[in-house]
Amino acid sequence: MKYISLLGATGSIGTQTLDIIRSNPEQFKLAAMSAGRNLDLTRKIIEEFKPELVSVQGREHCAALRQEYSHLNIQFTYSEEGLVETACYPKADIVVNAVIGSVGLDPTLQAIEAKKDIAIANKETLVTAGHLVMKAAEENKVRLLPVDSEHSAIFQALQGENEKNIDNLIITASGGSFRDRTREELKNVSVEDALNHPNWSMGAKITIDSATMMNKGLEVIEAHWLYQIPYDRIKVLLHRESIIHSMVEFHDSSIMAQLGTPDMRVPIQYALTYPDRIPFPSAKRLKLAEIGKLHFEEMDFKRFPCLQYAYDAGRAGGTMPTVLNAANEAAVAGFLERKIGFLEIETMIEKALNRHTPISNPSLDIIREADAETRQFIRSIS
Repeated sequence: MKYISLLGATGSIGTQTLDIIRSNPEQFKLAAMSAGRNLDLTRKIIEEFKPELVSVQGREHCAALRQEYSHLNIQFTYSEEGLVETACYPKADIVVNAVIGSVGLDPTLQAIEAKKDIAIANKETLVTAGHLVMKAAEENKVRLLPVDSEHSAIFQALQGENEKNIDNLIITASGGSFRDRTREELKNVSVEDALNHPNWSMGAKITIDSATMMNKGLEVIEAHWLYQIPYDRIKVLLHRESIIHSMVEFHDSSIMAQLGTPDMRVPIQYALTYPDRIPFPSAKRLKLAEIGKLHFEEMDFKRFPCLQYAYDAGRAGGTMPTVLNAANEAAVAGFLERKIGFLEIETMIEKALNRHTPISNPSLDIIREADAETRQFIRSIS
């Protein structure tokens, strides 16, 4: 039995992780969980899985749930401290970090210090503080197991391989909701249009990031840290079908690719069972003859400037990726709240990057300061 601490239980990755736990009760047990504002779903999870620790965002919600479930032996907590407590829950064998945004950074670092393996779906943790996270993981001999389909694909393609033989990492991108629209056609798109992803079922923020291609930019920075590969050797390839999730090109010209139907539960389960695999009977099997053709295109960086911003920020290093991420989070929030237009997301990110002078090898406190200052700047111009 593997005991799981799940951060972000009510989100897209969180609920799909619960699907895996539900389908494999002899393998997994939910020991601790954190949730956001979705109390109705939180209650359903508590009643079905009966975790030992539950963290929510606010004190009032915590008090209400504590009273409501006083007949169960459950500890309730709240706020960012509760998130850290959940991440470090002593009984947990592995922490699934499925929260959205840079709020996932501190719990990840604390869990690593507590020597917990991390199944990481939170891109922002490595984007904002990759140097700190990787150093802490190495010092504490902790495994960072990728949950993103792209990074899981690379991870799987590298099994049994020597990383010194890697030539390039090739990350595939579906193109998002607006891949067939011109920039002129993007001026007046709605939130509903942007949330209509052609292939994947994801949360709102990640779906918007997919439409701007910032999602892929964050994945490039994440891949740089996970696999210690220079940015010039991390490529992005447009692949509409989302069948090949990523590839590794070796210096003998061989390419290893991981394929599968678009289902986030597959990489989640692999992270939870690694280095083993267990059956997944409900997964839709890939039948290549039915698909017939797969399509690939070079990325157009002028069409998707956010991808260029991510490469530039990654190469600049220091606090620049923190600013990139914070500006993006704040701008996407503004778009989802209908305060700004879709194309203003990239405009605001560019303004934030242009005004920032990066600080090399930043401490956690400096990262937090850069993050907070950038968010305030974006809010001031929204």
